[in-house]
Amino acid sequence: MKIAVVGTDTGVGKTVVTAGLVGALRERGCDARAVKPAQTGFPPDDDANVVATVCDDPDAAVCLRYLTEPLAPAVAAEHEDADLSYQSIQEETAAALTDAAVGVLEGIGGLRVPLADGREVVDLVAALDCFAVVVARSGLGTLNHTALTIEALQRRNVPVLAVVLNEYDGTTIAERSNPHTLETMIDAPVVTMPSVEQADLIDTASERLLPLLDPLPARGAPDS
Repeated sequence: MKIAVVGTDTGVGKTVVTAGLVGALRERGCDARAVKPAQTGFPPDDDANVVATVCDDPDAAVCLRYLTEPLAPAVAAEHEDADLSYQSIQEETAAALTDAAVGVLEGIGGLRVPLADGREVVDLVAALDCFAVVVARSGLGTLNHTALTIEALQRRNVPVLAVVLNEYDGTTIAERSNPHTLETMIDAPVVTMPSVEQADLIDTASERLLPLLDPLPARGAPDS
C-alpha cells in the first residue's frame, strides 16, 4: 500500500501528519516507512529525521536526496548545479516505497511544486499509484486552497482518503465552520488534528488518522 501525504502549501504540517501516521502504524505492528524524495533547506530542515525521532527508530523514514537552498527541488538543484532528474526521483521513490508494507510518501510543498525536468509533485503522486491524504491549514483561507488541491488530485485519478485540518483549535468562526463547509465542497472526509506535543503525536494519530485507512478500496492504475 502506498499513501502520499500532500499539502496545500509549504509549512502546513505534512511532516507532523506523516510522523503520526507512520508511528501509529508501526505501533500496531505494521511495517510502515516514510519516504521523502527530496529535502530542500537542509540543514536545518530534515523531515525524515523528524519522523524517525517521533517513531524512535531510524528505519522509520528515509530521505533520498538533500539540497541546501530552501526552494522547490528543481529550482534548488539548478541554483546549486546539482544533478537531478525526474526519472531518478520516480524510480528511487518507487523502490523505497515498496520496501515497506505501507510506504508513506511525504510531499514537498504543494502539488504544483517543480521536481525536475518539467515534472511536479502531483506527477510523482499519480505515477506511483498512491492514495492521498491532504494536509491543510485549519483557519481562514483554507477552503480555496484545499478545494483546488483536491481538484488537482482528482484530475489525475488519485483517490483522496481525507483532508486533515492541522493545528485545529476551533477558536475562530473560520476554523469551526471549515470542516463542514469543506465537506460540502469536496468528495472526501475532513478530520481535524490538534496541536500536540511530540510525545502525544502517535496516540493522537492512532485516534484520528488510522480510521481513514480501514478499509481501503483496491487501488488500480490511473486512467491514461
